[in-house]
Amino acid sequence: MRASEAVSLKVGDIDAGRMVIRVEHGKGGKDRYVWRLARPEHWLFPGRDESRPMDVQVLHSACRSARAAAGLAKRVTVHTLRHSFATHLLGDGTDIRIIQVLLGHSNLSSTARYTRVSNGLIRRTESPLDRLKLEVVPPA
Repeated sequence: MRASEAVSLKVGDIDAGRMVIRVEHGKGGKDRYVWRLARPEHWLFPGRDESRPMDVQVLHSACRSARAAAGLAKRVTVHTLRHSFATHLLGDGTDIRIIQVLLGHSNLSSTARYTRVSNGLIRRTESPLDRLKLEVVPPA
């Protein structure tokens, strides 16, 4: 989920029966569903004034604080979490087209930019050629 989408969520966007959250008017004006995270009263991430959502800059600041508290030198942003989500799904064997839908991408090429294939996954991938039963027959 994009940071700007997360801070604009309302309780009414939660479909508890299906365990999903409806993101309305996401990037490109598209609607999509993501998984449920909490049970607040109105906004999923309320601001100081509970009648309004949290400002997206507060989310970015919280991410910077968490990075510093974890002692990470590497640059980490809220968007990094989105990339990591996609990469872990791919590493766990989730079909790239499912990841495409979850990220709200129209084009698979956009999703491909979000995913990093781990070396372990590459090592575990068996070539279809390795499954061939070839018998070498010398010429007669």
